Amino acid sequence: MFARSALLRRMSRPSRTAAERTSVIVQHMMSTSSTPVPDEPTVLFESKGCLRKYILNRPKKLNALNGTMLSILRPQIEEWSKGSLPGIIAGTGVGRGFCAGGDVESVVQHAESPETRPEAIDFFHKEFEMDYILATMPKPYVAVMDGVTMGGGVGLCVNAPFRIATENTMFAMPETKIGYCPDVGASFFLSRVDGHIGTYLALTGNAIDGRAAFFHGFATHYVPSRRIPELLDQLASLENPTYEVIDGIIEDASAELGAEKSNVLIGERRVALDKAFGHSSVEGIIGELRNMAESSANEEVKIWAIETLNTLELRSPTSLKVALAAISSGRVMSLLECLQMELNIATAFCSGASPDFKTGVTAVLVEKSKARPAWSPASLEEVQDSFILEQFFNKYSPQNGNVPAITPPEFLADSKPLNPMRFALPTEEEIGQMVSGSHPQSGSTEITLEELLAKFHSLKRGKLVVNEKIVEVVRRRCTTEEDKHLNKTWLKWKH
Repeated sequence: MFARSALLRRMSRPSRTAAERTSVIVQHMMSTSSTPVPDEPTVLFESKGCLRKYILNRPKKLNALNGTMLSILRPQIEEWSKGSLPGIIAGTGVGRGFCAGGDVESVVQHAESPETRPEAIDFFHKEFEMDYILATMPKPYVAVMDGVTMGGGVGLCVNAPFRIATENTMFAMPETKIGYCPDVGASFFLSRVDGHIGTYLALTGNAIDGRAAFFHGFATHYVPSRRIPELLDQLASLENPTYEVIDGIIEDASAELGAEKSNVLIGERRVALDKAFGHSSVEGIIGELRNMAESSANEEVKIWAIETLNTLELRSPTSLKVALAAISSGRVMSLLECLQMELNIATAFCSGASPDFKTGVTAVLVEKSKARPAWSPASLEEVQDSFILEQFFNKYSPQNGNVPAITPPEFLADSKPLNPMRFALPTEEEIGQMVSGSHPQSGSTEITLEELLAKFHSLKRGKLVVNEKIVEVVRRRCTTEEDKHLNKTWLKWKH
């Protein structure tokens, strides 16, 4: 078992340069349908003890998914899932990426012609069903996000009960960069993280590092990359791999977050993010950011607002509106419903509801242009909300007979995804419930910071960084009330 230090250090990691981030994000979307080397399967499988592991093996493309990989992966995952013996399923990737997304160039090529368009839609159909199977299979699932984890790669892991980030993790949903919309269940998971971080990531397409992915709940654990092989060996040696035992072993391999810089979204910048991206329209978000850029007294917030405005200006106006509508709708949908909605949207893009998907892929991936693509319409003002609703949310659906239905395999027909936050850091909502007294474990309507920390230390079984997360949330979301009679300082949640 790995030793854990008694002290928690400040959260962060070395920042990548803008050029490095851009390079990796471009590679995320540049997967083309190249012919694999015959003796190098694009997906490998290993069995050791109770561990069953799939390994994405397309390193030159950062393990980006194509149709062949999905066809190889699904039958093996289903076979392992239906097995009667106790076991763990793990997902890893070869090289610098876990999985950098999907084969969008091939999709756009197929979508151009009515004769081949069904192949483009079929790719999304297979991908989304694979994501649902991984989210609902009745075996513990450990996804190792060691390296680039974007787009389709996020779909493979984000609903796993155990999601391991490392110092190499680069996490993003960058679809608005190419005139498309975040998919693979993004309307489900991005709508459920703290505050409006999910909306911010969906619209900007910005990447966050492994420490930020862990802090904000996209990962359940943070483990140094060098410890992953030994960790997987330990999991393989288990005789009774219960969820709690697996969590304990991964937690023992976890590390405190060092003093290097990270792009975790906290403090005044986070307050500004929630205020701006809490608006119900893209125009409202832009207006709030402009106000912050012009008049904020906080220099950090002003700089962040300017950078965010510049980022959104580069994105497809149509994609921004579709993405925000999907995230807003996803808040009240199940994962299956979200995936179906996203398949409807993908079908709309492939069927020419907007030319921006082809325009973005051509400009960013084929021509590698640094300029703003020639989006059509070119401005938010020209994109009518009624058009977005009709073309992307009403016109295409299984009920209308023009979209295939997301259909889980029969053995998962009654399965539901596990709570993806069960083994993660406490969410802001959970912390608020504990402060206000509505949490099942609160036991009181009044609580001090020390008592709050002790509650979650017990609930999360001493999980690393719990104190840091709680203190950061309390600073933003709580006021205090002095009780001189009892000599205590009560926390009060700001609604």
